[in-house]
Amino acid sequence: MDRLLGMSIFVTAVDTGSLAAAARRFRISPAMAGKHLGALESRLSARLLHRTTRRLGLTDAGRIYYERAKRILDDVDDADREAQALEHSPRGTLRIATPVTFGALHLGPVLARYLEAYPEVTLEVMASDRYVDLVEQGVDIAIRIGQLADSSLMALKLAPCRMIACAAPAFLARHGAPAKPADLRAMRRLAFSESVSPGDWTFVDARGRRHVIDTPSCLRGNDIQLLVAAACAGAGVVYGPTFVLGEHLAAGTLRRVLSNCPSPELAIHAVYPSSRQLSTKARNLLDRLLAELGDAPWDDGLMGSSRVRERGRWPRGR
Repeated sequence: MDRLLGMSIFVTAVDTGSLAAAARRFRISPAMAGKHLGALESRLSARLLHRTTRRLGLTDAGRIYYERAKRILDDVDDADREAQALEHSPRGTLRIATPVTFGALHLGPVLARYLEAYPEVTLEVMASDRYVDLVEQGVDIAIRIGQLADSSLMALKLAPCRMIACAAPAFLARHGAPAKPADLRAMRRLAFSESVSPGDWTFVDARGRRHVIDTPSCLRGNDIQLLVAAACAGAGVVYGPTFVLGEHLAAGTLRRVLSNCPSPELAIHAVYPSSRQLSTKARNLLDRLLAELGDAPWDDGLMGSSRVRERGRWPRGR
């Protein structure tokens, strides 16, 4: 009998709790579904299910086989979708959520090239620094920066998010550059008020000790670009990601401080509801984001020659 069909009937029977329900799913009789399951158990020389008139129960061997079989069937479905994608051009609407500043600085060119490659796709972008519920708001892909909360979402790491502190050369000329993290306690700080990850303004010294600077700031705001503009004008020390500060460091309007005490690295992820529900147009966009952002181009020349690319990998379905 068809080995893959038998595996599918077994997994469906477990998922639905009924061999009869699995038979209906595959449009065969319950007796034929039972024959497929029996042939599978005979081939394995192992009993997979305890069957009674009222319920099904997995044996120890059945539990192990179910987990592996489900992953195999997921991979087969993925292979089918990828093959079909070669024959069908992606089309329709794709909804994306992104943090405001990251989207404004780095997503526009990527999305432009995506639209050029897939002209039948329409993109809707929701730019917000607030948490977006993908299912409730019908979002296909969300860009999230920082530590991810445990959830049922799938996550693909796109690029590192390196946090640094910097100030204008004029400010450092007047007040001096901090030699150690504790020096920031006596300096004017410009702080982002919407940080979603714990450990903001954290620095690690050469001995591996963490220093958290949490003294009151002279300026707090929910717009990082406003804080950067204030820092460039000499208002104080700003702390933020290199994807925002990189162009100012390259132009010389800001100068990095405490480079010998780096902050713990965060990450930029793309999250989406489930790999089984991922459309071709969404997968193609994720591939493009990974290819174009994975090198963290905003870090070029800023993090030294030791910077090594960390390409994200597609997670397996859960």
